[in-house]
Amino acid sequence: MAWTNTWQTKLTATSAPAATLLIRFYVGAIFHFEGIQKFLYPADLGTGRFSKAGVPFPGFLAPLDGVFEIACGALILAGLLTRLATLPMIVNMLGALLITKLPILWADAPLFTDKSGWWDFVHESRTDLAQLCGSLFLLLVGAGTCSLDAHLARQRAAPAADTAAAHR
Repeated sequence: MAWTNTWQTKLTATSAPAATLLIRFYVGAIFHFEGIQKFLYPADLGTGRFSKAGVPFPGFLAPLDGVFEIACGALILAGLLTRLATLPMIVNMLGALLITKLPILWADAPLFTDKSGWWDFVHESRTDLAQLCGSLFLLLVGAGTCSLDAHLARQRAAPAADTAAAHR
């Protein structure tokens, strides 16, 4: 099957510099390890936290969120299907900001009863905002040249180049 101009090619294409590895490392590692902690410490970071925040169906959604964070974090770390892996994580971070951090502005945050106002919101949101921005960056530029996505793209390009040379 030829991969030229397919959705798979567009999904994995990247010309971002090798330094993108640094962004992938912090974004992927944080998602991956936070997902694991939802299972290690369910009362504080998993089902209990979701329940306290008022998330519906915390017994289902917290483990589901943990699984997505573990899997997508690993994909981002490896640079494999990076753009696809960032999509659920962008939704994850938007949900975290809307459900747990935005209420701080109105002093109505179940997780942060002693916090209210702009500066508390900015402080408590810093990791979520960094993860959101990092995920958006990776969605836009791809995994970078030091990634499995780039490696697979090079492998797909080599047979196409050989075929084109053979037809000359």
